[in-house]
Amino acid sequence: MHTMDMLGVGEVAARSGFAASALRYYESQGLIHAVRNSGGQRRFERNVLRRLAFIRAASNVGLSLDEIRVELAKLPDNRTPNKADWERISQHWRGRLDQQIAALERLRDGLTSCIGCGCLSLQRCAFSNPNDVGAGSDRAPGATLLPALLRRAPTKA
Repeated sequence: MHTMDMLGVGEVAARSGFAASALRYYESQGLIHAVRNSGGQRRFERNVLRRLAFIRAASNVGLSLDEIRVELAKLPDNRTPNKADWERISQHWRGRLDQQIAALERLRDGLTSCIGCGCLSLQRCAFSNPNDVGAGSDRAPGATLLPALLRRAPTKA
């Protein structure tokens, strides 16, 4: 591909909505690919924008980077997903979205009773952890009474 058809990091960042540091990280993880020009600067083929949109959609569905890598690796020659690929891949996501919707409904229904009482009846609140019942359990840290799909790992500072 002619270098004039390639995009620099700044343009890819601006057009994709990802920070340049995220682009470098995704490249280091093999999710996207760049070439270097004679000055050592990264240059991306335009189809990287579609791959990044795919990564964003998959992340929004809740797929981990490892899961995204697996899905992208299923594509021949690391190409951008086409309509047929998207239909195949999105079937897997549909089940996950259904699980997330169910978890959100459980959260909504649990919060309604708590909000409805003005949070004065914490003994009945499904999310308050009355008497610290979560202490010493085998559960992960954080809001362990929330549905698992709604808990995210703590962000690193």
